[in-house]
Amino acid sequence: MALPHLDAAYNLARWMMRHDQDAEDVVQEAFLRAFRYFQNFEGETGRSWILQIVRNTCYTWLARQRPATGTPATNRLVADVVSPSPDPETMLTRHEDRQLLLQAVEALPAEFREVIVLREFEGLAYKEIARIVEVPVGTVMSRLARGRERLHESLDPNRKGGAPDGLS
Repeated sequence: MALPHLDAAYNLARWMMRHDQDAEDVVQEAFLRAFRYFQNFEGETGRSWILQIVRNTCYTWLARQRPATGTPATNRLVADVVSPSPDPETMLTRHEDRQLLLQAVEALPAEFREVIVLREFEGLAYKEIARIVEVPVGTVMSRLARGRERLHESLDPNRKGGAPDGLS
């Protein structure tokens, strides 16, 4: 039930842990926990269930083994955001944009980063995200809005403090 969601589990762990090997360790531990406590599964979707376990395992792991430093992301998952172009100049620009996006997402506080990853990269519904992060749907929506605004601000410093998309 959980195995089809291994990529989503790793994606969430990678963004929360900010380190590839730590994310692999966390996902492995989360899947072991899921196996150990499968009898507590209550018929919800396997994806939400395993992602909630991964999220909780990330926070437990961070509290227990807080690494001294993280490494910059070179994540394959952002490659899907913008497809490569055959034009070398365009490819270079898009690569730079991807790197800026990675850095901006990594700079977000964990509460915003996790909902951004779950919504924008994993395509989960607000209700599923709320179940995973154990907050009301309204809180998910608020965190998404504030996280997106912070991304916009970090990617476009002229936007800071202004109305979204130039609206007044």
